[in-house]
Amino acid sequence: MPTQMETAETDDSIDTTLTKATPWKPRIKYYYVFFQLYFHVAAIYGVYLALTSAKWQTNLFGYVMIWINSLGIYAGAHRLFSHRSYKATRALQIFLMLCHSTAYQRNLFLWVLEHRLHHKYSDTDGDPHNPSRGLFFSHIGWLCCKKHPEVVKRTKNIDMSDMYSNPVIMFQKKHQQWLLPTLAFILPTLIPMVFWVESFTNSWHINAARYIMSMNTVFLINSVSHKWGYRPYDKNIRPTESKMISMITFGEGFHNYHHIFPNDYRDAEFGNNLLNVTTYFIDFCSFLGPAYDLKTVPTDLVKSRMTRTGNGSEMELLDKTVYEIL
Repeated sequence: MPTQMETAETDDSIDTTLTKATPWKPRIKYYYVFFQLYFHVAAIYGVYLALTSAKWQTNLFGYVMIWINSLGIYAGAHRLFSHRSYKATRALQIFLMLCHSTAYQRNLFLWVLEHRLHHKYSDTDGDPHNPSRGLFFSHIGWLCCKKHPEVVKRTKNIDMSDMYSNPVIMFQKKHQQWLLPTLAFILPTLIPMVFWVESFTNSWHINAARYIMSMNTVFLINSVSHKWGYRPYDKNIRPTESKMISMITFGEGFHNYHHIFPNDYRDAEFGNNLLNVTTYFIDFCSFLGPAYDLKTVPTDLVKSRMTRTGNGSEMELLDKTVYEIL
């Protein structure tokens, strides 16, 4: 059963002492720029092949892979490992680690470190994907250059002891050179070729499309969800609420709420789960037993914060269904 948190104060609290975006000349990582350019072009070709020559099984498999790597990112890297909003048995941790590996978003240790930096130094020079530097930078540009000096400096302030002591995290980190490409590219390409005799060209490029689609939907949270949307919980911060983003990110678009209450396992407004597939998954795992100690925020605390720092006129959102809000 979900357990309520006593307060919303966590070690994810925002540090407001840094400037938003000081002048800085980034050092481009050209190998990564080439990597992304290739896969974006390959993804476009993959969409074309999916519509013209690929077998239906290959397209379905690509869709299933999107669900698998999304669970690894949202239920695993984000809500479990980064924010510890619920606990999971070792078996579930291993499952989510493997799912995360299929997304090829680097290892979990680094993912968690950068996400905790993002919350602690949100929208400042200490934020790895600082939205104050523009939409492109916060979406993917931050990965195409060396880290800002403030990001490097502030890394030492992030407690990663739980990650160091987690054998699942450290196993993936140790074996990432073969584990990630195998699960993200090699096996997803071979499976259609072996089981329903798909061509290499179709299989490779449709998997490339799957990879790019999944990656960019995750990145929309860093970019679009820090620019457009409404702010019912705190009008003074950049993160916003977006039902559109929630629909394509398995429920991760309630971003204004999330930055105020990062340890709520629902990651959403008062448990509004209609768009929140990730919450359904965690609830299902809780019902079966592998997920437990689910954390939520008391409703009165949320309402109090909404009244104090949000837009009071948007309190009416609490009484509406998702269909009415869309």
